[in-house]
Amino acid sequence: MTADVPTLLLMVIVSSVVMAAALLVLGWGRRQDGLQLWAAALLVSAVGYALYLLRGRIPDAWSVVLANALLSATLSGLLAAVHRFQDRPQRGAVLVVPPVATALLMALFQDSFALRVAVSAALMAAQVLWVLHALQAPGTAGRGARLLRAGLALEAAVLLLRSAWAAAFAGEGATLLQSHAVHTLTFMTAFIALLVTSMGFVFMGKDRADGINRRLAAQDELTGVANRRAIIAALDRDVARAQRTREPMALMMLDVDHFKQVNDRHGHLAGDAVLRTVAGVLRQRVRAQDIIGRYGGEEFLVVLPDTTQEGAHDLALQLCEAVQAAPCQWDGVPIPVTVSIGVVGGRLAASDHWDLLVHAADSALYRAKQGGRNRVGLAPGVERVVRRADAADCPTTFPSLL
Repeated sequence: MTADVPTLLLMVIVSSVVMAAALLVLGWGRRQDGLQLWAAALLVSAVGYALYLLRGRIPDAWSVVLANALLSATLSGLLAAVHRFQDRPQRGAVLVVPPVATALLMALFQDSFALRVAVSAALMAAQVLWVLHALQAPGTAGRGARLLRAGLALEAAVLLLRSAWAAAFAGEGATLLQSHAVHTLTFMTAFIALLVTSMGFVFMGKDRADGINRRLAAQDELTGVANRRAIIAALDRDVARAQRTREPMALMMLDVDHFKQVNDRHGHLAGDAVLRTVAGVLRQRVRAQDIIGRYGGEEFLVVLPDTTQEGAHDLALQLCEAVQAAPCQWDGVPIPVTVSIGVVGGRLAASDHWDLLVHAADSALYRAKQGGRNRVGLAPGVERVVRRADAADCPTTFPSLL
């Protein structure tokens, strides 16, 4: 099946300009996403295809040499856009050498249509594969990246096919604008790849933005641990799991001692640094399956699945020692830091709820602070919880807290 090549070229040109305009609007003020570079590359490709369309009406130096160099520059621009998206450094030589080499080779083979097509298609296929290789770097996963890779893989396959066809079968009497199945396939693929890869690049940015939003929704921005909503959700989930499996679990509530004095003496930025230091010590000391969250202010929760109260108590003592041994450095001055920890743990009954554990750990923390701070308070075992006889619908509480 063949189609009118000038019509196909016109389709590619118009779609390139329209897509570039859309990407410029989407990428306005967002240079780090690479959308502006991608849009610029599409505009360059539109000029290159326009020069193809004018083959025979303008000098060959324009419609052959410059046109192929511009299409090679388009692929360099796509590579630059991917690097910008990945926040990788741009190396000018890597981007400039392929278009310059393409221009020189097109000038050298200007009198041979078959050689020009074989060489230019092979070079551009190599550039497309280069972009595909760049997309293997971390940070370019997700549906958008898969769509982008699919479009690029299709383009590379057709370019390699075009190069092989030109080297083996294209006669010297062949021309670019004549109707031929290979030309139809080439420019129809260019049209499809333009749409698929551009949409893939846009969705790749959306995937990253969605990931950032999910992380911000679950992560405390200051300390990098789970925020209040996320830690409560994790605690609720682990409580349900412990009830199903009948495995023990424990919870620690940790409070930075004399935190107000740190803020008053050194300033709130120093207080922020203290919280980050404490969070860092916690991350180094707990297991991979344990979850740390900032409950509020200077308070942290540590959820310990499949952990007895005795095991949690031993860990809490270690944490107190580790925090005390790692003072926060602020403006070259060490700020001593200690913490008090309340611990509760054991096997849960079917009627127990996450707020029971939080309440018990908070009460244990209060006793630790009342006892002199920089120590661990231990709540009664969860096995000994009872329900108030006069409030059957109230949460389970510890006898000592009634």
